Amino acid sequence: MGDEHPTPQTRGVEVELLATVDLGAEIEGMDGLRLRMRMVTIEPGGVFGPVHDHKGRPGTVYVLQGTITDHRDGVATEYGPGVGWPEDRNTFHWLENRGTVTAVEISVDVVRQE
Repeated sequence: MGDEHPTPQTRGVEVELLATVDLGAEIEGMDGLRLRMRMVTIEPGGVFGPVHDHKGRPGTVYVLQGTITDHRDGVATEYGPGVGWPEDRNTFHWLENRGTVTAVEISVDVVRQE
């Protein structure tokens, strides 16, 4: 399935921080980094954009509810409950909820300390 339309800005998205771990305190050489877990809720018609990358911010996503469409490399891929995807340094994408049910994902990534 092609990615036919331009990337809209974020709308209809709520992000809740669930937990963080200071990786520098846990693993030698990881100073300044933390492991972050968030719950992202995307309403029907909602968009998590604009296009963004994950360079220096690797992570994984797991869909709990609804369907999330991941747009990358000109391809739109739908992920439903119980499915997820990796986000590595080559990820350049945006997300949307094309469905009629609120979509909920758990996102876990490594980020720089703020």
